[in-house]
Amino acid sequence: MNRNSRPGLAGPLGRAAAGSSSPAATEIVEAGLLLRQWRAEDAQDVHRACQDPEIQRWTRVPSPYRREDAVDFVTRLAPQAWSAGSGAPFAVCDAATGDLLGSCGLVTIDPVLRSAEIGYWTAPWARGRGVAVRAGRALCRWGFDELGLYRIVWQAEIGNHLSRLVALRAGFQVAGELRLADPRAGGARDGWVGSLLAADLSAERDRSGGGRPEGGPAGSGSLQARRATLFAAPQPVLFARAPDGTELRLRQLHEPDLDPIVQACRDPESVRWTTVPDPYQRSDAEFFGHEYAPAVWRRGTGAVFVIADGSDRYAGIMELRISAADPLVGDLGFMVAPQARGRGYCPAAVVAVSAWGFTALNLVRIEWRANVGNTASRRAVEKAGFTFEGTARHALNHRGARVDAWIGALLPGDLGLAADSGPGPAADDDPGPATGPDRRADIG
Repeated sequence: MNRNSRPGLAGPLGRAAAGSSSPAATEIVEAGLLLRQWRAEDAQDVHRACQDPEIQRWTRVPSPYRREDAVDFVTRLAPQAWSAGSGAPFAVCDAATGDLLGSCGLVTIDPVLRSAEIGYWTAPWARGRGVAVRAGRALCRWGFDELGLYRIVWQAEIGNHLSRLVALRAGFQVAGELRLADPRAGGARDGWVGSLLAADLSAERDRSGGGRPEGGPAGSGSLQARRATLFAAPQPVLFARAPDGTELRLRQLHEPDLDPIVQACRDPESVRWTTVPDPYQRSDAEFFGHEYAPAVWRRGTGAVFVIADGSDRYAGIMELRISAADPLVGDLGFMVAPQARGRGYCPAAVVAVSAWGFTALNLVRIEWRANVGNTASRRAVEKAGFTFEGTARHALNHRGARVDAWIGALLPGDLGLAADSGPGPAADDDPGPATGPDRRADIG
C-alpha cells in the first residue's frame, strides 16, 4: 500500500495557521486514489454527479441540484471549512488519471473531544470499484495520524444500507440508533450511528476485511455486512406451491391489500389468537401497510410478506423477524385470511419464507410461538417441518394477561439445507452512493 500524505493544517486538530486565509494543499495518496482539496474546475463534475437520484435521496445536497450549487461548494463552502478547521472535505480522484470519482471528508471536527464525523458519496460512473471504502480508510488513517483524532463517527439515515455497508467494510462498528435533530425532508426520523478508533484500522483488519465469528460487530465479511447488502436491495418475491397446485407469491404489501387485511383482522379467530387491535379499523391497516411493514425492511430487522394466491389476491400475512436477543435466530408469525384457511397455503408459505431466512439472512434457527390451544397455527408449522419443543409458562402477553405459549423451531437441516457461515462479499466491492413478530400473525 503506497500512502503519501502532505498535511496542510497546522496543529494537531487541523486548525489553519494564524492569519492564513487558505491552508497549504493537503493530499492523500493511497490504494490507487488521490484525495485532494476541491478546485473550481471540479464544479462541472460535481454538478453531474449530484444529479444522481440516490445522492439526492440520502444526502443533504440541494434538490434540484443546480450548477451554482456545485460552484458554491467547491469555491466557497469547502475552502471555508478548511480555513476554519471545522471540516476537511476532499475530492476523491483516480491517482493515475486524476478523474473525479467521489467525495469523502470530515464534515465536522470537534477539537475538544478530538472527534470528527465522516461523510462520503461515490459518483455514479465510479461505483462498483471500492472507491468509498478505500477513500474512507485513507481519510480515517490521515485523521488519526495527522490530526491526532481519537474517534471518527459515521451517521446515516435508517434505510441507507449502502452507506452502512461502506462503513462496515471500512472498519466502523455500527451499534446504535440516534434520533435525528434535523431530518432530511421526507426522510426517516431516526439514524444509525457508528464509530471508528485508530486500532480498528490495523493492517490485520485491512487484510482480513474484519470478519468475525457469527457476524461480529464490524467488517466486510461479518453478518452485519452481509445483511446490509441484502437489505440495500428491494424486498424479494418468493414463490411456493400449495397442495392443490396453486402457485403462491410472497411479496410486499400493496394498497389493494388493506381492505382484505381489515376483514381478516375482524375475524373472531384472528381476534381470539392474536393481539391485533379490537375493533380493527382501516387506520390500523394503513399504519401496518404504510409504516410498520416498510420499516421492518428499512431497518434490516426482517421482512413482512403478503401471501398472495394465484390471482394475486390477499390470502394472509407472514413475518420473519431477526431476534433482538440473538442475530442468528428468527421469529416467525403469520395470519391466514378466513377464506384461505384449510387449503395448505400456510405450510407452503412457511417453508418458502423459512428457506429464505436460512439462505439469505444466514439464520441457524427459526422459532414459532403461539398461545396454548391455537391448534391451527401449530398444525401449520408442524406440516412445514417445525419440531414442537414444549410449553413456556406465561411467555406471552395477550391483551393484558400473561398466557402460556407453545414453542417450536425449525433448523436448516429440517429443510435439507446447510447452515451458511461462508464469507460475505469482497471487501473492495463498492455498493453505491453515500452516506420478533408481535404475534399479529399466528392463525393457520
